[in-house]
Amino acid sequence: MILLLHNQYRTLGGEERVVDELLRLIPEQLGEPAELLRRDSATLSGRDSALALVRGGLDPQQVGAAVERSGARVVHAHNLLPSFGWRALAAARQAGARTVLTLHQYRLVCAAGTCLDPSGNDCTRCHGRDTRPGLRLNCRGGSRAEAALYAASLSTWSAKLAEQADALTVPSAFALERLRALGAPIDGRTVEVVPNPVFAAKELADPASGEYAICSARLAPDKGVDVAIEACALAGRPLVITGHGPDQAALRAQAAQLGADVTFAGRVSDGELASLRAGAALAVVPSRFVESFGLSAAEAMAAALPVAATSVGALSELLPAEDLVASGDVAALAASINQLWGDSARGKANARRISAIASPAVVAAKLAAIYGA
Repeated sequence: MILLLHNQYRTLGGEERVVDELLRLIPEQLGEPAELLRRDSATLSGRDSALALVRGGLDPQQVGAAVERSGARVVHAHNLLPSFGWRALAAARQAGARTVLTLHQYRLVCAAGTCLDPSGNDCTRCHGRDTRPGLRLNCRGGSRAEAALYAASLSTWSAKLAEQADALTVPSAFALERLRALGAPIDGRTVEVVPNPVFAAKELADPASGEYAICSARLAPDKGVDVAIEACALAGRPLVITGHGPDQAALRAQAAQLGADVTFAGRVSDGELASLRAGAALAVVPSRFVESFGLSAAEAMAAALPVAATSVGALSELLPAEDLVASGDVAALAASINQLWGDSARGKANARRISAIASPAVVAAKLAAIYGA
């Protein structure tokens, strides 16, 4: 039995998809049952969130009890903040489970997890236990009290959290490089690169007959959806946007002001997303955030779509250099969209490439070695 731990974000995103895919992969590929112990930031009170950050987690006995009840031999943790914390891993260990922690983002040091400052610039000001720059800049964008809690909690507990993991994984070589640049408490530790699993697409695209570009992302500044809107308008190409988030109203207003041909599909089911990708001519991934993997790009590749993307973070590990442009460069992205539009050969090459990097069989082999016998 493999028990997954995950503190779900208020705005759902890539990590939630990865956890769901692991719940499918582990039984199918490793032949073991898998369960998820999940907590939800959307239902966590401000008081409880603060207590969790101060204490290093709430109710660790729940995790220990789950290990004992399920007979889990491995506890594989994903996002642990704010509610689980290091105490969850300590409780799992005490109950006899091997602990694995996947660092999907940079929150061992960066309170926002994205390495972006409030102006949207790449930022590594916080380093090691010195999280004061994040407090000064209020990178989380909430109250000063919340910023102070995160700064203090990361400074106090991040090393303890890493220590409680028997194994550490990251989804890309870039993510590991960035964590080391931030002075994350992983020195002397072996950290394995395990890509996020990408299953074969339910429907393959036929880009040559595609009618629109598709951008699937959380509607937040780090994802650069505003750049996709402007670039598609400049290229004269229709755009379908899937996802939701805090910038939705602003992005709708931007599209209207530009007179752009943009359809906001909102949050869609997996089946609807597969159908939308199947009808696209290409995907656009305009991230500002230094992506630790690039799940949206990877899933579009698996659907045999060409992908016009920015050269940030791990996207350069997924896509050929000629399909990448500088973050925020609208003109270059528009040119890339026009060049890749309907390129079925590039789409098929992308499908082969992502299968070699992150197919379920490839990921399962890596996890089997980390989970142990």
